[in-house]
Amino acid sequence: MSGLADRPPDAVVGRPVVHESAALHVTGAAMYTDDLAARTHGVLTAWPVASTSAHAMVALDVEPAYEVPGVVLVLTADDVPGLNDAGVKHDEPLFPSEAMFHGHALAWVLGETPDAARLGAAAVRVSYEQLPSIVTIREAIDAGSFQGASPTIERGDVDAALAVSAHVFAGEIEIGGQEHFSLETHASFAVREADGRYLIECSTQHPSETQEIVAHVLGIPSSEVAVECLRMGGGFGGKEMQPHGFAAIAALGAKLTGRPVRLRLNRTQDITMTGKRHPFLLEWRAGFDADGLLQALDTTLTSDGGWSLDLSEPVLGRALAHVDNAYGIPNVRAHGRVAKTNKPSNTAFRGFGGPQGTFVIEEVLGRAAPALGIPPHELRARNFYRPGDTTHYGQPVKDAERLPAIWTRLRDDCAFDERLAEVAGFNAAHSDRKRGLAMTPVKFGISFTFTSFNQAGALVIVYKDGSVLITHGGTEMGQGLHTKMMQVAATALGVPLEAVRLAPTRTDKVPNTSATAASSSADLNGGAVKAACEEIRGRLAAVAGRLLGVDERDVRFSGGVVTGLDAAGPSLAFAEVVGAAYLQRVQLFAAGYYRTEGLHWDAVRNQGSPFKYFAYGAAAAEVEIDGFTGAHRLRRVDIVHDVGDSLSPLLDIGQIEGGYIQGVGWLTMEELRWDEGDGPTRGRLQTPSASTYKLPSFSELPDDFHVHLFDDAREDGAVYGSKAVGEPPFLLAFSAREALRQAVGAFGPEGHTVQLDSPATPEAVFWAIEAARTAATRGDGAAGASVTVPAAADEARAPASPLPVTE
Repeated sequence: MSGLADRPPDAVVGRPVVHESAALHVTGAAMYTDDLAARTHGVLTAWPVASTSAHAMVALDVEPAYEVPGVVLVLTADDVPGLNDAGVKHDEPLFPSEAMFHGHALAWVLGETPDAARLGAAAVRVSYEQLPSIVTIREAIDAGSFQGASPTIERGDVDAALAVSAHVFAGEIEIGGQEHFSLETHASFAVREADGRYLIECSTQHPSETQEIVAHVLGIPSSEVAVECLRMGGGFGGKEMQPHGFAAIAALGAKLTGRPVRLRLNRTQDITMTGKRHPFLLEWRAGFDADGLLQALDTTLTSDGGWSLDLSEPVLGRALAHVDNAYGIPNVRAHGRVAKTNKPSNTAFRGFGGPQGTFVIEEVLGRAAPALGIPPHELRARNFYRPGDTTHYGQPVKDAERLPAIWTRLRDDCAFDERLAEVAGFNAAHSDRKRGLAMTPVKFGISFTFTSFNQAGALVIVYKDGSVLITHGGTEMGQGLHTKMMQVAATALGVPLEAVRLAPTRTDKVPNTSATAASSSADLNGGAVKAACEEIRGRLAAVAGRLLGVDERDVRFSGGVVTGLDAAGPSLAFAEVVGAAYLQRVQLFAAGYYRTEGLHWDAVRNQGSPFKYFAYGAAAAEVEIDGFTGAHRLRRVDIVHDVGDSLSPLLDIGQIEGGYIQGVGWLTMEELRWDEGDGPTRGRLQTPSASTYKLPSFSELPDDFHVHLFDDAREDGAVYGSKAVGEPPFLLAFSAREALRQAVGAFGPEGHTVQLDSPATPEAVFWAIEAARTAATRGDGAAGASVTVPAAADEARAPASPLPVTE
């Protein structure tokens, strides 16, 4: 057995291979959940009866629906044989008697065709008894409307540190949510099989939890439900928790009608009915010493959880753990709370609260740098974690030396200093266009913060002809997980990649799996696949040793050939050894299991080591903005990112590029707007389609985009020395936001602190430019820096004034 991180000389991992379904994707031949439903005879379609009120008690008259030709059944709470709940916290009624948001599904109509189901849903009469509604975070705070836990992570004496800090700044900012906008909307397809069991095809990141929810709605054991996920057309966290109720509706319909049932939301339904990235209200005070070193951070994070808890508590917990990002802060108090509003229940999204937490410290540094008279990139580097440091939750910062190494390499590779001078020259020559250039780092903890989720299983089968079939607990949503698992299996068994095939993720093959989330799926499932393959290889080595006349410990597997230590000596084809093993009645399949070691977390004290390791990276972004419109262009992006020893470099670079652009979308253009008025449409989403919700497109890509993987970055604690890549690059997009801040500042006087809304849409940028111009006219200098407490020579510094509203 090899060490977890050890690679053989001819490893298949590390090779730049294409995605295993790439040809199917680009030719349109890849099958998804609803494609499978469309190929099945006699399928019924489910359509929601959606609330037109943000908050009301409701009563339904379903009889008119049955007058619509093609309507087969209207599903209501009376039809649920088990638990009428779609969540794990029992606060999400599948069929509610109280509408909790505009678009809330109150009942579901099953029709012979989509049109019949749609018209039947329109015919259902709904009576509303209107109730007060809460639409914004500030309304929730005023009403005291909160839900779930309200944790605090604390280290040191924040108040004392602020009192003696040379400079204290304070501010608050409300940051927007983000729509997942997966190309494939939520989809489920349920069939009741001949033996009474249920097969659920579902676009889900968490098949085992989907299985559990379907079982408890139907009132049956989980063993009677199998959930399969062939592939997803995107997930980004939006399909971690929220597919469960849709799968349960399809399964309930299949139970009551005996016919297959499909449920696929159209785009407007998907955006209107499902949760987003959590918006946050961030309030902070930060203290610096005379040299610009952080002394203290006091922050309160209030997230908009929507109408139910969903994953809001762990999202908030990770946000609190990421308020430090890459910076050492000796005194920290980070408090969090979840607002309850009458909107769809917000949920997981790439980064899982990490981006919102990181926003705090990047906002602090971006706002403070001009007032301190320190270049922002220098202020950031000055405050990096150093070897031996621990985080505010008590975890040692492993490999902290990589931060300055990555930073220095990026700064040199992208000619940052020379380009800063070029940007200054451009800005001096142009009064109505300005450029900005900024660098930001990322330190992102990898593991599920709930320790029990850090486990995985796999089933590996070797057939008599030497071909290999693997099934693991992770799901494929386009990120390339299946491809990496095939590379892991090929490496561990010593066979060519083309000898390995992957079966769809299915709960009756690999049970009790964790969600494909937290950037941990390659670590977890890769460990399980490797363990299963090594078990099989060990058995085969004994067979091969006898055939080759060598000690089994000296048997080597490489490229489908089996030899002794002398590669030039006798050899056998892998298939020959497998055939001989079968004749000798040697087991040719194995179930692999992996659990992440070394994790611990005290949920009472909010202290411990919840992460296996940290992924590091840095990005430099250059932007140009139009002073008349606030529109910007991303001119160039350079990234150096740490993925350990990459399992699959092409896939990892693609993930870095995609994560960065998705982060740019969240920070600069994707704006969710809700009706906050008092009229009948209060609480309605006003941006329910691609025509009203601005997504990044090819036109938003940088003119120059350079991504490099950090060299010599083996991670001893992960499969074949690799590191996670899914979520950390998303946070590198702060470089684009900070570059916008720099460009806006160029319209103002020296030392002007730029206050920039989020997302930094052209409108937000325009008003920030106007503020900068006004400051230049008045000669305000560092106006807008919030609160600055100057150093006093021989007496204690006064604490900052109460947190002002500055955003």
